[in-house]
Amino acid sequence: MTDAAPHRWSLQARLMATVIGIVSLILLIVATATGTALWRVLQEDLDSQLFAAATQAGHALVVPLFPPGTEHTAERVLIEGRQPAGFLFVVRTPSGATDGAVVGEDYGVDTLTGAQVEEVVRAVRPGDFATVSVDDLGEYRVVGVRAGAYSAVAGMPLAEVQRTIGQMLLTVLLVTLGGLLVLAAAIALVIRTGLTPLRAIADTATRVAAVPMSEGAVSITERVPKDEIDGHTEIGRVGSALNTLLDHVDTALTVRQRNEERMRRFVADASHELRTPLASIRGYSELSLRAIAQQGAAPAQDTTETSLERIQAQSLRMTRLVEDLLLLARLDEGQELVYSEVDLSRLAIDSVGDARAAHPDHQWRIDVGESPVVVAGDAARLSQVAANLLANAGIHTPAGTGIAVTVTREGAEAVFRVRDSGPGIDPEVMPELFERFSRADRSRARKTGGTGLGLSIARAIAQAHGGSLTARSAPGDTVFELRLPAKPAAPAAS
Repeated sequence: MTDAAPHRWSLQARLMATVIGIVSLILLIVATATGTALWRVLQEDLDSQLFAAATQAGHALVVPLFPPGTEHTAERVLIEGRQPAGFLFVVRTPSGATDGAVVGEDYGVDTLTGAQVEEVVRAVRPGDFATVSVDDLGEYRVVGVRAGAYSAVAGMPLAEVQRTIGQMLLTVLLVTLGGLLVLAAAIALVIRTGLTPLRAIADTATRVAAVPMSEGAVSITERVPKDEIDGHTEIGRVGSALNTLLDHVDTALTVRQRNEERMRRFVADASHELRTPLASIRGYSELSLRAIAQQGAAPAQDTTETSLERIQAQSLRMTRLVEDLLLLARLDEGQELVYSEVDLSRLAIDSVGDARAAHPDHQWRIDVGESPVVVAGDAARLSQVAANLLANAGIHTPAGTGIAVTVTREGAEAVFRVRDSGPGIDPEVMPELFERFSRADRSRARKTGGTGLGLSIARAIAQAHGGSLTARSAPGDTVFELRLPAKPAAPAAS
């Protein structure tokens, strides 16, 4: 059997208990110090009164108030001395007799019992003040005096001092309790108001925690209300930080969902791309098998040869597709680049020469300036980018279209620009132009023979070099622009 879980106090309760406890302790210390100081002051005042009264009573012992040969007694001294109510006096005569008396509330004189006298005498040393408890009379402040052959003890009751201290402590207690009640109410109000934004933050976090985020489209719309955020307070900054965090998480979830959709589309596109060559290989394989089975037929050899040629062509197409996918994966991982000094101007001239031979029905122009533009990069991959851009311009524009290639240095960047005067790119295609398997031809006709990865690879290569590849298009003016750092250090070196 396990013990019950300990009671967990709320933050408000803990703060209130701490503040009220500290204030109560401070008030207790103040009350104790004040009571002690007041007790000392009242006791010193009482001692002064007692000393004066004792001196007066002692003086009466040496004055011949009675017939010669008559010894003084405490009762006679008090009767003649007119002392204040409660004044106690004990006398030891020269013959050794001891007696005592006390002034009553009605100023009458009462004789002390032997036990009372013994208690008073036993507690006092001559010249010293002491406190003694006398039976039936209470506590007294006493002092010993000497007058000629007599010794005496005088005392004043502490009841008045104790009553004053008691009233003071009662007043302090009542005021303290009232003050603590007011303090508790004020603290509760202040803390409750101050913790309202924290409660809003906790409620927001609780609602966000209840949102399923494991799969599907997830959007976190919960935020800490703006009116609960004060940037000048710690809680306000926490609320602002939580809102910022939720914005980042919401963005990350949106990106994750977009990546999942892109991955699903990528898998579907890759499957679509591979399905056609696989179907062709399977069909021509079956045709070859049938032709082999008909060895006696005259056309069997021709059919087998044709089938094998088609199988080889589709295998090469699949090989190119797989190699392009592998290249994209390695570029995403930061691999596949071998850096060296690359003359971008020479690379443009060679690429235009190859494109002119492949598309002689287009009008090609090149402008590379007089000074070579040199960058640090992978020459083979940059040549691939240039070839993809020029092939893209040649394939997707009609015969007679003008295509201009320029290489310039703009500030700290080298710019390779391909501009054509063709019909332009469909605006619906522009947002995903550089996505994998993106084609302007939605039917995915294989007229161009491409894999749909050319521009994706070109952009990945540009980004791997620390550059960018962008496109803008309008009817009669389409521009692809490759920007690379001019003479940068290789990424591995930096």
